[in-house]
Amino acid sequence: MVLCGSCMELVVTLFLALASLVFSLTDPNDFAIINEFKKGLENPELLKWPENGGDPCGSPVWPHIVCAGTRIQQIQVMGLGLKGPLPHNLNQLSKLTNLGLQKNQFSGKLPSFSGLSELKFAYLDFNQFDTIPSDFFSGLVNLQVLALDSNPLNATTGWSLPSGLQDSAQLLNLTMINCSLTGPLPEFLGTMSSLEVLLLSTNRLSGPIPTTFKDAVFKKLWLNDQSGNGMSGPIDVVTTMVSLTSLWLHGNKFSGKIPEGIGNLTNLKEFNVNSNELVGLIPESLANMPLDSLDLNNNHFMGPVPKFKATNVSFQSNPFCQTKQGATCALEVMALLEFLDGVNYPSRLVESWSGNNPCDGNWWGLSCDNKQKLSVINLPRSNLSGTLSPSIANLESVTHIYLGSNNLSGFIPSTWTSLKSLSVLDLSNNNISPPLPKFTTPLKLVLNGNPQLTSGTSGANPSPNNSTAPATSPSSSVPSSQPNGSSSVIVKPGEQSPEKKDSKFKLAIVVVPIAGFVVLVCLAVPLCIYVRKKSKDKHQAPTSLVVHPRDPSDTDDVVKIAIANHTNGSLSTMNASGSASIHSGESHMIEAGSLLIAVQVLRNVTKNFSPENELGRGGFGVVYKGELDDGTQIAVKRMEAGIISNKALDEFRSEIAVLSKVRHRHLVSLLGYSVEGNERILVYEYMPQGALSRHLFHWKNFKLEPLSWKKRLNIALDVARGMEYLHTLAHQSFIHRDLKSSNILLGDDFRAKVSDFGLVKLAPDGEGSVVTRLAGTFGYLAPEYAVTGKITTKADVFSFGVVLMELLTGMMALDEDRTEESQYLVAWFWNIKSTKEKLMAAIDPALDVKEEIIESISTLAELAGHCTAREPGQRPDMGHAVNVLSPLVEKWKPLEDDPEEYCGIDYSLPLNQMVKGWQESEGKDLSYVDLEDSKGSIPARPTGFAESFTSADGR
Repeated sequence: MVLCGSCMELVVTLFLALASLVFSLTDPNDFAIINEFKKGLENPELLKWPENGGDPCGSPVWPHIVCAGTRIQQIQVMGLGLKGPLPHNLNQLSKLTNLGLQKNQFSGKLPSFSGLSELKFAYLDFNQFDTIPSDFFSGLVNLQVLALDSNPLNATTGWSLPSGLQDSAQLLNLTMINCSLTGPLPEFLGTMSSLEVLLLSTNRLSGPIPTTFKDAVFKKLWLNDQSGNGMSGPIDVVTTMVSLTSLWLHGNKFSGKIPEGIGNLTNLKEFNVNSNELVGLIPESLANMPLDSLDLNNNHFMGPVPKFKATNVSFQSNPFCQTKQGATCALEVMALLEFLDGVNYPSRLVESWSGNNPCDGNWWGLSCDNKQKLSVINLPRSNLSGTLSPSIANLESVTHIYLGSNNLSGFIPSTWTSLKSLSVLDLSNNNISPPLPKFTTPLKLVLNGNPQLTSGTSGANPSPNNSTAPATSPSSSVPSSQPNGSSSVIVKPGEQSPEKKDSKFKLAIVVVPIAGFVVLVCLAVPLCIYVRKKSKDKHQAPTSLVVHPRDPSDTDDVVKIAIANHTNGSLSTMNASGSASIHSGESHMIEAGSLLIAVQVLRNVTKNFSPENELGRGGFGVVYKGELDDGTQIAVKRMEAGIISNKALDEFRSEIAVLSKVRHRHLVSLLGYSVEGNERILVYEYMPQGALSRHLFHWKNFKLEPLSWKKRLNIALDVARGMEYLHTLAHQSFIHRDLKSSNILLGDDFRAKVSDFGLVKLAPDGEGSVVTRLAGTFGYLAPEYAVTGKITTKADVFSFGVVLMELLTGMMALDEDRTEESQYLVAWFWNIKSTKEKLMAAIDPALDVKEEIIESISTLAELAGHCTAREPGQRPDMGHAVNVLSPLVEKWKPLEDDPEEYCGIDYSLPLNQMVKGWQESEGKDLSYVDLEDSKGSIPARPTGFAESFTSADGR
């Protein structure tokens, strides 16, 4: 019996042990998927899972795995550096609730997540997944957080969010920054009632913000920096999203005004609309918002700058009438801006109506009298739509208003009757509505072509106290917009009606023009003889030119040029139609749309090309600093007579041709040029901080502060955006061919612009290359271009990668004074970039490398490597570079006060000493171009380069 009892105890013990073993084993299918996950990795040892045997859900617990019973519930491998694909059947881990794969190097196709009905959190961001299946989002009914940021998903074709995502009704956070999303925003996103965070920056989205976003519960909405055409349309719908705390819309093409209702967003802390096409006055409701950050830069905001309550606010590069917060605009300016608001801000007017005096500058369509009072509004055929503003009544000096042949509607404001000086009002060919106001002073009123008005007197409806009289043509100095056969009325008190004077009116139509013509002939002949005689007696070169805008009513469509000779105060006017060759040497002819400046003007502003104004020398000639009468500083590049050759002239023409077609905030603007005799001169905007190369390689010599990491990131992004525009966003695609640090110029805010377009070539269509004579600078040349002479936009990408390496290391692209292994920066950098220790040792010693910037340094180094890949097909386009750099610039913030924000002022000093120090620093003048930047150029052709390349080509 005892023996039997012992047997029973043994049986029970064995049974319990067997049961424990059975119930501790991971589900066989889950175990198989985890093993497949491990086998697919290039570096599975980083997981520290048992080499042989073991149980993910058993004891001891496997790192990075969390189980519920026998089923795998979580996989957490964030930031381990794992490389390889995911198993295709990952979605068979049906009990998976949390998947953390972020910040690794997983690659290949994402497996479908269809069927993971219990998945709540999926972090797949910052990997290298290149494909996403169409059924990826199906059945994710419990999903709360999904992050796919920084994955090149379907990079070539792009992809859109499928409608199946809306089944994830519990979704709170959706972040897909820089993952190749394309097309319009899906409307269903606005109907997802739980979605609070929607971050879709740096993709290729286009179109407007959907109307379904009205009343959405978003707390964070980031739609910034879309490449391609970007997002567009008004932003009014955002005023209904009252839960918003962060709204980023910068780097798009949103248009229209900031709505007054923006003040409804009482929770908003960050509002960024930098680099859009927004217009109009800043609403008072926005100015009163206590935001942490407000960025309004690079739009078309007008009028006064209000006093903002935001902690950090920037509003540069807008045509405000004043630059100081709280300063008011002139009454005339406010009246014109209200008029502009009524006609929906046509782009031509928005671009030219800036400043605080319409008589001081080139306000399109406006003219002033000799007392500098606004006298004429001349905007026929100007694509105006909307209604007429009562504010025009505040322009008491206006005598002529020409608004014919637009799309204006509504009434003529009754306030306009107070314009006592107004003698001509042309509103023909619009859609003006009756009744007309009662003008009490004589007025020529042209109203034909307005279908809602009666036809008796061109639609006019004078009051009983008024009558009509034959109209005379307006002054010849102010073109009329009337078409042939149009009619008009002069409204005068006390005259008889148009019907009673009909016969006299008809007679006047015949007699007045003939008589006028005879008088003109009689006056013109002796005047011409006199002018011709005077011009022979004494010819004096013009000292300044003013190019007036084309008059839309002028059928000859000529450019009118006023030539002022300041020595005698005379003013003559001439017409130039068509284009003139720049070989002609004629100072009185211009290319349509370009400004030709007399050499004498440039002599005056540079003190006769004085050596004290010399900024630098290069292959083209000498660059001088100049200052206009209004204080505007310019850079004047003068070709030396001794180097004028066919090649130099080609570069001169290329510079003008390219910069007259492209305009971008990160490309240096060409302001004009001069061609007289042997003189060939280009005039640019002045960049006070000079070339990037000065601040990277010669900052000690010039006693400058070394560039901070923050500034270097901004410079890299600015250059990438400028080159992206040159390659893909302009009307034509161009290849720069000479991108280098000495051709990157910096403004006072250390924002960068690409310069020197003398070697630019028109890029071929598609993926083809163009064969061209080799040009550029050794050290920056792409290998395929240097050897074969064939070039694509990827040659510029290579040069950009070299500039990134210079920003990282502070070393020149090519320096024969360095050791042999490091003379050529690209080859040396490729050898050290893959090892973190070597990379960090190579970073510019002038940089203060803190822990928080190491990750962005690694990202920049990786991008530099991709850009300088040997095969052009392996290099990204500039749009990808922008997408990589944008989040680095946006996300990087200092952990402590940035001394740069204090402008070099020691706030511990007494006030009078601080002011003195500031004044001294403001008085400093920095040179424009470094004179030693050509050190990296090799005088002779190295072995293996195209035979067409000579030392004369190495610039």
